Amino acid sequence: MTISSFPPLSLDAWQPTRDTLNAYAKVLGKIRRALTPPQKHWWHVSLRPTATGLTTTPMWAGTQAVELLLGLADHRLHVHTSRGAHAAFPLHGQAPADFCRQLTAVFSALDIDVSFDPAPCDDARPGAYDATAVSHFWHALSQIDAIFKTFRHGFRGESSPVQLWPHHFDLALLWFSGRLVPGQDPTNEEYADEQMNFGFSTGDAGIPEPYFYATAYPTPAGWTDAPLPAGARWHASSFTGAVLPYRVLTETADPTQTLLAFLRTTHEAGKALMQ
Repeated sequence: MTISSFPPLSLDAWQPTRDTLNAYAKVLGKIRRALTPPQKHWWHVSLRPTATGLTTTPMWAGTQAVELLLGLADHRLHVHTSRGAHAAFPLHGQAPADFCRQLTAVFSALDIDVSFDPAPCDDARPGAYDATAVSHFWHALSQIDAIFKTFRHGFRGESSPVQLWPHHFDLALLWFSGRLVPGQDPTNEEYADEQMNFGFSTGDAGIPEPYFYATAYPTPAGWTDAPLPAGARWHASSFTGAVLPYRVLTETADPTQTLLAFLRTTHEAGKALMQ
């Protein structure tokens, strides 16, 4: 896999725009939840990367399939239907309330029947939209998606798709050991399975810079004593797991191998202690 250089993604430089994208993604997540049959581990509320943005994947709405795409390559929200109809409107930092009004108008024009939780639409405050920052983010995210899929290819057993979670706005995937967690109700889909989570966050209150992470549930004894590749560290304040700052990828000659080394090292160490 040939990966070009990773652009800078300092959270301070684009947080208002990031928060606006996050708000739009939450709306799409609510719509996907309303129109998609429930899946374990809440996979029916996540968005999936495509070549041009983040999609709900096709969903059945009344008498037709509909797909929403948060277009991060062309900065437009797209709506496609199985009848061949298509509509779009530009993303420019409109308030979530205005975003929802535009989307509702498209649904009406395309005869799309959908009712969803309107909570994300209550915010009438104007957002921000730095198109250059969004392009940098999408350039990075599309490459991270490809590397995550390369990493996932080496798994045996069950794993999740690579997916973006609208609530925290992180791209992630799950690996399952195949064992149940002792003492947990086997029917509890969220907590019954022994698992590891690998992801990318644009930054948050706990770590105010973009970073990659690896966590395990339950955390195996001794896992945080395992050595990590250069640039990575163990983290224990806001969560327990391994962290690789995104900026490390912007400074290395081979970002693909740097990220894969982090993912594979943490996975192998956790897997060995879980079995």
